[in-house]
Amino acid sequence: MLASYGRYVATGEINSEVDDQAGVIGSVRQTFGSRPGITTDDLDGLTVTGDRWWFNLRPSNTEPLLRLNAEARDETTLAALRDEVLHIVRENG
Repeated sequence: MLASYGRYVATGEINSEVDDQAGVIGSVRQTFGSRPGITTDDLDGLTVTGDRWWFNLRPSNTEPLLRLNAEARDETTLAALRDEVLHIVRENG
């Protein structure tokens, strides 16, 4: 489900059950972190920012879940970003 917030569209929070939260976050970091123009931040989980989108992937403190929140300038970009991150999370989780 996508929602619109001003200039961006957002996924809302998407939860995925994983056994190795740190390992999956590392896989996402490795995939996105080496791309040109991408920045990462570790303040609250992993936040990855591109020029027209961003996402945050953080572990739950009480459950074996990773929580994904993403925003992009348009629905097509957001859907592709969401699908790519979830593919990594669910294949490695």
